[in-house]
Amino acid sequence: MGRLLQFNGGRMVMGDITVFDVADYFLSRVELEDGSLMTHLKLQKLCYYAQGWHWAFDDVPLFEQEFEAWAHGPVCPDLWREYKLYGYNPIPAPEEFDGSVFNESELQTLDAVWDAYGQFDAKYLERLTHQEKPWIEARKGCKPGELCDNVINQDTMKEYYKELLENG
Repeated sequence: MGRLLQFNGGRMVMGDITVFDVADYFLSRVELEDGSLMTHLKLQKLCYYAQGWHWAFDDVPLFEQEFEAWAHGPVCPDLWREYKLYGYNPIPAPEEFDGSVFNESELQTLDAVWDAYGQFDAKYLERLTHQEKPWIEARKGCKPGELCDNVINQDTMKEYYKELLENG
């Protein structure tokens, strides 16, 4: 079942999925009885990786919202505003999660990101993003720890994760 694609500023974007749908997917995967939890910082990084890897796998973004190169790694401001009240505390799973909003390809991306990154804590994921070109490039001119709202370039994300995919 395909979705209509829209053009936004010269970019092809999916019409239905939002960063909040992706966040709900990751929040629904947390197994509290296994001792895992989801902090705001970790959720941001997982959503960022979902966007980057979906670019690499399918050549389109997963959702429209953008990420900025904040001091602690990529952050989607819309997602930050939604969950900021949790601070450093765990975010609970959504009461209801409807995975049918995703098509098969989107679910494959989300599953792959969860399998690759879901086991790591937020600080590890933060350090990982700090070593990657999209965040580094967007932070040019900013000192470590300095506030920054530079948008991480979608084309840079696409190229970077495609290159990682191709080079294994």
